[in-house]
Amino acid sequence: MSLYDEGHTIAGWTGLGIAAVGGCAVGLGICADSLPLIVGGLALAAVSVPVTWVLHLSGWGKPPGVRPREQWPLRVRDAQTREGHAACVGCRPAGRERRAAETAAPVAPKGAGVPPSSPAE
Repeated sequence: MSLYDEGHTIAGWTGLGIAAVGGCAVGLGICADSLPLIVGGLALAAVSVPVTWVLHLSGWGKPPGVRPREQWPLRVRDAQTREGHAACVGCRPAGRERRAAETAAPVAPKGAGVPPSSPAE
């Protein structure tokens, strides 16, 4: 099992569902040769993007990267939403993106804490 658990959120599944219905409407419109159905399906697919974004910003989307197992269930809201997520494409347009310097761990000097691999070292 992956520790990343990417996209398994209310925001992700809602956006996928809306986009899938829009894509099906476009396909049906092509088969039925119906321009209004094609345009309606494209509009519905386009609506899925802001819906997903708003849900993400309200706490129903989670940050990219590794999350603790207790954060995996769909019904768990994200506690970091107000501050934003580091390297998050959804938080960046809202002005909530945390910079990498704020979240990065201090870097140890090269070779610090690493035992020598041979007696010659």
